[in-house]
Amino acid sequence: MSSTSPTPDHSGRRRWFVLATVALAQLMVVLDATIVNIALPSAQADLGFSDNDRQWVVTAYALAFGSLLLLGGRLSDMFGRRRMFLIGLVGFATASALGGAAQTFELLVGARALQGVFGAVLAPAALSVLTTTFTIPKERARAFGVFGAIAGMGGAIGLLLGGFLTENFDWRWNLYVNVVIAVIAFVAGSILLTSSRHASHGHLAIPDVLLGSAGLFALVFGFSQAEPKGWDSPLTWGSLVASVVLLVAFVARQRRAEFPVLPLTVILDRDRGASFLSILVAGSGMFGAFLFVTYYLQATLDYSPMQTGVAFLPMIVSIIITAQIMSNILLPRFGPKVLVPIGMTLGALGMLWFTTLEVDSTYWHVLPGLVILGVGMASIMPASFQLATLGVAPQQAGAASAMVSTSQQVGGAIGTALLNTLAATATTAFLADQAAKTPDVLAQAALEGYSTAYTWSAGIFAIGAVMAATMFRTRADRAARLEASPAGPAPESVLAH
Repeated sequence: MSSTSPTPDHSGRRRWFVLATVALAQLMVVLDATIVNIALPSAQADLGFSDNDRQWVVTAYALAFGSLLLLGGRLSDMFGRRRMFLIGLVGFATASALGGAAQTFELLVGARALQGVFGAVLAPAALSVLTTTFTIPKERARAFGVFGAIAGMGGAIGLLLGGFLTENFDWRWNLYVNVVIAVIAFVAGSILLTSSRHASHGHLAIPDVLLGSAGLFALVFGFSQAEPKGWDSPLTWGSLVASVVLLVAFVARQRRAEFPVLPLTVILDRDRGASFLSILVAGSGMFGAFLFVTYYLQATLDYSPMQTGVAFLPMIVSIIITAQIMSNILLPRFGPKVLVPIGMTLGALGMLWFTTLEVDSTYWHVLPGLVILGVGMASIMPASFQLATLGVAPQQAGAASAMVSTSQQVGGAIGTALLNTLAATATTAFLADQAAKTPDVLAQAALEGYSTAYTWSAGIFAIGAVMAATMFRTRADRAARLEASPAGPAPESVLAH
């Protein structure tokens, strides 16, 4: 092999094109959690399904995606990241096209579930590609800054893009747009990604896969039914109890498995465990912003879907700018033990700011909360994503990446169920004390529900701040562990110094 300089230069440029490709695919998966929400009223009017059925357009995606992520990560480790990345793109695009062309409610829900299936293949493959491509610490920091920013702002971009497409084209384009994105990412991925040298066609333990998938399915399903059925419904608590039993059995089998679906070393590392929990907490708390600020802008301030999406732009900008500052300047200096708790604290402050909103407030009162929350998310996500995959063996990168997406998905399910229930209870209690149900009273009741959700969301972030400050290792401890590891320390590691 020649050792001339053009080869590394080309390789360096190639890595950044790989980042763009992976980021595009990740954006498609993340924004799909909110982009369809904007289209739901139009889709409902077009296809004629009921309000009770409407939730299944969202839930079908969440159930399939959340329950199959561990399997998707294992397949990536077994058969190669490039192969599963491309398969995931083709499947996601096909499912999106089916959903966009759906003429019945049943076909739309089926297409959404199929999107979730291939999203569970695509998301772990995308992150594991990033993990194994960027091994130089400074480049890794920059790449994960971009990737973490996408994770934090994907929901807001979904609202913006969904509003634009719904108002200017048709609700179906909220699904068709994925085909366009997937085609671009597939062409780029086919050219740029190389076959994994660490792909291993090991044994796939079907019982373990079924236990893990069924446990995650029951967990997400239980939380998804809490708002429509109530927490006292046997369907809700029965599913949550079943999920605990199944997941405990899954972990017990993983301890003895020769080819584990989720190697326990991936999650038992203190830093990685703290990262997974931080991502889960941030996902739970963020739904207080996306869900209830959206309700406030549309129902109270009478914003259109497009105006609502544009209203979130300052949050997107603050995430983009802050993520790069945090990843490249502050994280190397202070480490995640400092930055993640600060991000959680800012998240709590942003939520508390939203509790001051009134019926007659203007957008300028909403804006500071969005910016504060954006800075907070940019302090949490890139650092947590880096730690969640740092030091993982290449053949386990898919499993670690799957846990990142699982944490985010389960966090979103918990946040949606918990905050929706608390908000609905507060609204009902307020109305029960009112003699007349005038429009002003109804508006104030809705605001009471939103405020309750924001307050609890702030509490979730506050718990996350304490947890992150306690669990993450100090920089000195992490540096000592890297020195003692068989591979030796990572030079100039952004997390060890």
